[in-house]
Amino acid sequence: MIYGLILFVLVADQLTKLWAMGDLILYRAKPVLPFFNLFLTLNRGISFSLLTHESPLMPLILAVLTLGISGLIGYWLYHEKDKTIRVGLALVLGGALGNLIDRIRLGAVVDFLDFYIGTHHWPAFNLADSAICIGVGLILYQSFRKDRKK
Repeated sequence: MIYGLILFVLVADQLTKLWAMGDLILYRAKPVLPFFNLFLTLNRGISFSLLTHESPLMPLILAVLTLGISGLIGYWLYHEKDKTIRVGLALVLGGALGNLIDRIRLGAVVDFLDFYIGTHHWPAFNLADSAICIGVGLILYQSFRKDRKK
């Protein structure tokens, strides 16, 4: 079931990105709600566009780094007994692999979800990023919860 969750996140992420790339115009907002746009962008860096460089090696470096971290998460997942942490790890791994596919295929990650208040915009993100954040949140929550029990 956990491996099904990884696959679900990965497939859902890739399908939403394919839709965004086919339906949205790069760097042009499509208003949806007073606080939310669809806004197609390509992120060549990491989260929140950090480490964005024009070096042609950067996508390769980030892909190799993501692959290595994904391997470590997979190892942890395989050995982890706690169900909540396993779900968190599956969300993180599914999201990481979704973004890795983009890096390999496009040299950048497809982002298209744009939340804002007034003129202040949160950096655009995607379903994989959401899964990673929720997964990390679950892991942290359960880790703190387990520490309190001890």
